[in-house]
Amino acid sequence: MEHAIKVTQLRKVFSQHTAIEDISFAVKPGEIFGLLGPSGSGKTTTIKILTGELGQTAGEVNVLDTNARSFGTAAFKSRIGILSDNSSLYERLTVDDNLRLFCKLYDAPLDQIDVMLDEVNLKDARNKVVSKLSKGMKQRVLLAKALIHRPELIFLDEPTSALDPGNMAHIHRGLQKLNEAGTTIFITTHDMEEATELCHRVAFLNNGSIQELGSPEDLRYKYSTHAFHIETFDGERLVIENEAENANEIRDLVASGQVKAIHSDNPTLGQIFLKVTGKELV
Repeated sequence: MEHAIKVTQLRKVFSQHTAIEDISFAVKPGEIFGLLGPSGSGKTTTIKILTGELGQTAGEVNVLDTNARSFGTAAFKSRIGILSDNSSLYERLTVDDNLRLFCKLYDAPLDQIDVMLDEVNLKDARNKVVSKLSKGMKQRVLLAKALIHRPELIFLDEPTSALDPGNMAHIHRGLQKLNEAGTTIFITTHDMEEATELCHRVAFLNNGSIQELGSPEDLRYKYSTHAFHIETFDGERLVIENEAENANEIRDLVASGQVKAIHSDNPTLGQIFLKVTGKELV
């Protein structure tokens, strides 16, 4: 399989509003691919089309060598996992009861429940009724639900939006472990630190169109001025261009013991997104 996901000139129109405008991209098997953008940029619409919840207005969509006409089949659904704004739980049942039901639905072994509760850091909440859980805990149960059958491809729409930093880090480690075992992950987020940590490649989506695509490292290099930022022990802050004629100046500063900190100019993904689109990621 050459591509886990291949999208060609995808377009989605709602009445008079164009949500997606001729976007094209491909996701490799075993890749963590991030679709980044602010609220209303088209991220959720894209993920709903890729999972068969919405139909496209135009363009071609292929997921796991399956075209959009077959997204509704049980065979296709068994190969993917989804965490989206439409994901839900049985509020009156316990966490364990919910996951048992999903194991039966996906024909997954019951011992997967222990594995998933550990991965989402909810072992102690196993017998709690879902309605009594916090928003962040419910989000982690939904993530366990999406992963319980070990799908080939996982779609995660803002998966850590309700989580505290500790649980977010725990979830990130679990996703990276899953990916190392071969699972492809498609994630939407407006958290640039999350995208930098997790994603092999990212696409900037703004007003329904992709405006930049590449690895976080390549994008940060592309938009860097490559200047050196130097702070001295006297509190002076210097910006020295990365040019051969400035080598002696930098060497002299280091040799004199004046340098408190030195780093190259590497913008964050958030700064790059603002430069490319003129918009903050909120």
